[in-house]
Amino acid sequence: MHDFCLKVTHTTWFQNLIIGVIIFAGILVGLETSTDIMTAYGTTIHILDQIVLWFFVLEAIIKMISHWPKPWNYFREGWNVFDFLIVAVCFLPFGGPYVAVLRLARLLRVLRLVTVLPRMQILVGTLLKSIPSMGYVGLMLALHFYIFAVLGVFLFGVNDPLNFGSLPVTLLSLFETVTLEGWIETMDIQRLGSAAFPDLYAGTNAISTPHPLIAPAYFISFILLGTMIMLNLFIGVIMNSMQEMHEEMQLSAVVERLTEENQTAENRIDHLIKQLGEIEKNLRELKIQTKK
Repeated sequence: MHDFCLKVTHTTWFQNLIIGVIIFAGILVGLETSTDIMTAYGTTIHILDQIVLWFFVLEAIIKMISHWPKPWNYFREGWNVFDFLIVAVCFLPFGGPYVAVLRLARLLRVLRLVTVLPRMQILVGTLLKSIPSMGYVGLMLALHFYIFAVLGVFLFGVNDPLNFGSLPVTLLSLFETVTLEGWIETMDIQRLGSAAFPDLYAGTNAISTPHPLIAPAYFISFILLGTMIMLNLFIGVIMNSMQEMHEEMQLSAVVERLTEENQTAENRIDHLIKQLGEIEKNLRELKIQTKK
């Protein structure tokens, strides 16, 4: 039974079947969002959902048997724990106001695509692995925003109180600028002065102060540093982490294969020892019968 389950878990058709069932489960959850469909086919959809759930239970059982005689090794892999928790939550007795939790659990089953697709595992692992390094890049980006925000208040606060009147407002304006959305208009206000836009600044305390040279230098330098350089730093960190994650997964695959081969060899040795014990027992019985 162990050898059969171990062989099944490594077959392509079994992996493709799991992927197909996960996609089918995602479609069922999507269908539940339609009131008309649920009114007409709600019973059928719930039955299909239960079939999908029990398929995932069977999958977990097969994978546990494949680790026999140590089925708890199934939980040593983080992805298996994630799969098991998603399935286990679906069996909890949620009802009434907590039915949304059950629906969320069914929706999370779509995330199981991450656990069955190695490339997806690499991407998720890369993002998690990049968090420490990205934290320093984010700190550098925050310092970049702060410096330019303070400078923007000093330079353009009097001319444009709507966008640079205070530090929080300036930070929001710079965030809009770094997305490259509407930054030309904001720069023109500083370059030409607020008097060139009477409709925007009517009734405000703006004092028109044009900065024809400083404004373009300010915005262009901020965008080049914030968008180009910082973005490339993020990409560099992610690419480096992806390479490390890929190497770790290759090493993990080799270790897993060697472990399985070692476990199979141990099972065969145990089987041979049992056979030898039975042969010795038969020989002793035959020897006793011969003496008689």
